[in-house]
Amino acid sequence: MKKQLLIICFILFGAVIAFAQQSVTGTVTAVDEPGGMPGVSVLEKGTTNGTVTNIDGQFSMTLKSEDAILVFSFVGYETQESLVAGRSAVDVTLNLDVATLSEIVVIGYGEVEKDDVTGAVATLGDTDFNQGVTTSPQDLLTGRMAGVSVTSAGGAPGSASTIRIRGGSSLGGATNDPLIVIDGFPIDDGAVSGLSNPLNTLNPNDIESFTVLKDASAAAIYGSRASNGVILITTKKGKSGKLKVNLNSQVSVSTPTKYVDVLTGDEYRELVTGLNGSDFSGIDDAALRKLGDENTDWQKEIFETAISQNHNVSVSGAAGGIPFRASYGFTDQNGILKTTSTTRHSLSLNLSPSLLDNHLKVNVNAKGTLANSNFGDEGAVGSAVNFDPTQPVYNGNSRYNGYFAYTTTTLPDGSIDPEGPANTFISNPVAMLELRENTADVNRFIGNVQLDYKFHFFPELKANLNLGMDRTSTDGVDNALPGTTWTYRDYTGDNGRLLDYTSESNSELLEFYLNYNKKFGQHSVDVIGGYSWQHWERAGTTFDRNTDGTQVVQDTKDSDENFLVSFYGRLIYDYDSRYVLTATVRQDGSSRFIGDNQWGLFPSLALAWNLHNESFLEGVPSLSMLKLRLGYGVTGQQGLSPDLVDPYYPAIAKYLRSTTGASVQFGNDYYNTLRPAAYDANLKWEETTTYNIGLDFGFWDDKLSGSIEYYQKTTDDLLNNIPIADGSNFSNYLITNVGSMEISGLEVSLTGRLVSKADFTWSVGANFTYNTREITQLSKTNDPNDPGVQVGAIAGGTDNKIQILTVGHAPYAFYTFQQVYDANGNALEGIYVDRTEEGGEVISNQFNKYHNQNPNADVLVGINSRLNYKNIDFSFSGRWSIGNYVYNNGLADNSLSSLYQSSANGYFGNIRQSAAEIGFSVPQYWSDMYVQDASFFKMDNISLGYTLDGLFENKLKARLSFTVQNAFVITDYEGIDPEVDGGIDNNIYPRPRTYLVGLNLNF
Repeated sequence: MKKQLLIICFILFGAVIAFAQQSVTGTVTAVDEPGGMPGVSVLEKGTTNGTVTNIDGQFSMTLKSEDAILVFSFVGYETQESLVAGRSAVDVTLNLDVATLSEIVVIGYGEVEKDDVTGAVATLGDTDFNQGVTTSPQDLLTGRMAGVSVTSAGGAPGSASTIRIRGGSSLGGATNDPLIVIDGFPIDDGAVSGLSNPLNTLNPNDIESFTVLKDASAAAIYGSRASNGVILITTKKGKSGKLKVNLNSQVSVSTPTKYVDVLTGDEYRELVTGLNGSDFSGIDDAALRKLGDENTDWQKEIFETAISQNHNVSVSGAAGGIPFRASYGFTDQNGILKTTSTTRHSLSLNLSPSLLDNHLKVNVNAKGTLANSNFGDEGAVGSAVNFDPTQPVYNGNSRYNGYFAYTTTTLPDGSIDPEGPANTFISNPVAMLELRENTADVNRFIGNVQLDYKFHFFPELKANLNLGMDRTSTDGVDNALPGTTWTYRDYTGDNGRLLDYTSESNSELLEFYLNYNKKFGQHSVDVIGGYSWQHWERAGTTFDRNTDGTQVVQDTKDSDENFLVSFYGRLIYDYDSRYVLTATVRQDGSSRFIGDNQWGLFPSLALAWNLHNESFLEGVPSLSMLKLRLGYGVTGQQGLSPDLVDPYYPAIAKYLRSTTGASVQFGNDYYNTLRPAAYDANLKWEETTTYNIGLDFGFWDDKLSGSIEYYQKTTDDLLNNIPIADGSNFSNYLITNVGSMEISGLEVSLTGRLVSKADFTWSVGANFTYNTREITQLSKTNDPNDPGVQVGAIAGGTDNKIQILTVGHAPYAFYTFQQVYDANGNALEGIYVDRTEEGGEVISNQFNKYHNQNPNADVLVGINSRLNYKNIDFSFSGRWSIGNYVYNNGLADNSLSSLYQSSANGYFGNIRQSAAEIGFSVPQYWSDMYVQDASFFKMDNISLGYTLDGLFENKLKARLSFTVQNAFVITDYEGIDPEVDGGIDNNIYPRPRTYLVGLNLNF
């Protein structure tokens, strides 16, 4: 009996030992893709015993308990538990956590769940981006967000875009551009020499999402650079799973949409012949003999149909257990203006491994770009409108490379008249394009490494280190061949011009923060505290001379740098998923200021009430989301416009070297002089205080969702570029803190999922923005009789301006005379309303001018829709701009006297049909008839696609698409395009209509 008991105990003990050492293996796969999932965390529940799947999604581990339950988890997938129950192999399939993915919102320095968002934050994912030619990232979000306005400078390839969030908070000397953060790296806040748009170095195909922080409670965590909002750009990342290859190719054809309606050669000859002998025109028989016999349409001579291509390939998956994504993009975009183009090669690499049992997450981002731009000569656009239509493009004039040029009959060498007009009025527009080399090569690298470590002994605490750099180098030339008429005076006769320039800019970033995130029953807290250091360094050269080197116009080198050091913190407190409080504070130190003014403190506070989680709304099944938000915050501005003489050292005394003109001769050499520059030692931060109230809502499981926002902003201590008195021994302008401005607005966003069926889905979206701005103070001492500061330079005359900054009015309002008309509605030349009621010469009395409209729209509306039926998809996006006005400078600069320049040797020039009909003998620049309502509806793009799925045994998915970009415009504006950045239309590069065919392949 004892032996039997001993044998039984031995067997049982051996079984326990055997189970304690039991090993289990398995494979983890994902429901959305074949193959194993590497990097999945496998944990024996209730213990610290765990492992991670290998590259094939396989794992092996030894269990500690006979009742072991394995927990499988991976970011973006639902956590799954599986009871081992004696099995030696456990295979699981993870499902996508759709709810979690859609409820996560990127904010500054982290992410939060949607219910915990307390500020005015808007997001846009890659499935919602605008279709079409997207050379620039800004093109993806045009018209898609309430309160966010994107206006391109024109139709040139890679042209810059102006982004305004809630109208912009700055004035004069400071920039209104938002801060842009790419994968946690705030990019250089200055312009990139040799590149129209600094963001063009980022391939739009690499972008996954935009997040816009619109109010101060959301943006104050970025402190001194957030007064005009923050745009967070997140690029695409690799994820574990089977290797994926995506190929996206597009070919496009761009055409001009409209030409300025000018006189033909025949119409021109008839008009000027009829003016023979008139007093104002100077046209006589001798002048008429200079007319040609041609009917040259100069606009059609300089514009063409442009063919472009865009190709991108990306590879993503996991290698050696490390998720990665690598991409290459090639863009060759040709402009409709001959000789203009941009070519871009871009490389992007992302690595996102997890180490130390997923306690250390590493995110490596590297983006490299080589861009070549041919800027051509956009002055040819205006010259083509104004040049004599009776002359040919070529006349065999060898002195001027065979191109027609107005030459003098009084000089034996047949050169152009040295006393004639010194502008492109006398320049052949085709020659301007063909004889100018205006190109630049730009290399840019943006990279950063983020290390996010969750402490083993304190998993609620994380440390994040972000190290990054942004390096750009530019080599450019702007040369004009010998025999170019527009360089005749400045470059000694026919010698032409050689101009070389270089630029180097470097930005370095170091950021570190700690993040504590913990839930205590119904309470949760998310706290961060951090430090940021960023350094900018810039250098450049310019060497401008004639082609034989006998005349040096400019030979300069420049360099500058600035620093920004910051400390910041944020608390997010959530009670029972109903009440959320967010408090932030940031202290910034800028090298642009000195002494006590170097440091600024920027706090914010926001509250959110998730009403849909309250018990008294449980009985409303149609309600899926209802949240009330209140926000307050102060943001700053220390970024000065790069167009200023000295945007980096405005608070210290210094001498600047003259770049042109002022020089002293010693022997046979000339040396540029040093001059004292204006400065303000008391210069400090510009501050914007914002109050925001918002309501987010969703009905019927978010089939209808949206938000309503109302905000008020006040900007004090405006960084302003003001004129100073002559005789101060300084330049004529000074950057100082003066003035204030108030901004208010209303925003509405709506999204509707009208149909959600297996083979048919239809969604629509709309956004509405109303924004007003008013200057409340402009000078140190208020003078009620002071009309303000005139701005907005126009073509025509000398130093003429059409806009004004005045207290009590919107910034950049047009400042004009009120035109008087006869009984038939015809404008009376030089006759205006005597608003001062003083009589006399009204036109000479500046106080008879009045504040007309302003270029900023009162209301912006964006609409978009997407429809999918089986394999067919159709989408469009468009926008209204209501209440924006444009000064038609091209028309205002035309009159009958523009037909012939009788000074010196005499030159003919064309005018517009409408100018001939108006019949003014001389230009009337300040007549309010030229300030025109430019409200418009623009259909930005229409796209139709067809998807072929399940090809080659489900290994290939293909989509064919056809897109029309800039499809049509509805407007009453008389100019080429009603969308004019800044509101002064002076023959901008027209935006083309583009037809695009695309092929997208997913392997």
